[in-house]
Amino acid sequence: MNKIMGLDVGTKRIGIALSVLSTAQPFETISRNPQEEAVKKIISICQQNNIKKIVIGLPKNMNGTIGPQAEDCIEFANLLKNDFEIIFEDERLTSKQAESILALQGKKYTKNKGLVDLKSACIILQQYLDKI
Repeated sequence: MNKIMGLDVGTKRIGIALSVLSTAQPFETISRNPQEEAVKKIISICQQNNIKKIVIGLPKNMNGTIGPQAEDCIEFANLLKNDFEIIFEDERLTSKQAESILALQGKKYTKNKGLVDLKSACIILQQYLDKI
């Protein structure tokens, strides 16, 4: 099974998770700005890990509609779609879920928001892996 990448795309940071067999594992958090550098870094990680498929969290509104944040994620995904198969995974409430998990683990995430992005990327990817 080829590895799959999971992304939690935020306005400042991007959490990255990679699949290992059928589980999502945290990889790293990168800065989104400058965006061109973020895209290059993601492509480089994909090439190093033989990744052909990227699962990107789509932050839909609670009523299921596409808002400005989801549109921003789609625009970012468009920068990768020529090189990879892109799959959108509903990510409503993953940040809250990530914060709860980190709190239970005793990790201080309030001063390191990258931890939340990283855990969210894992949740997004794991949701997809569980479906397939």
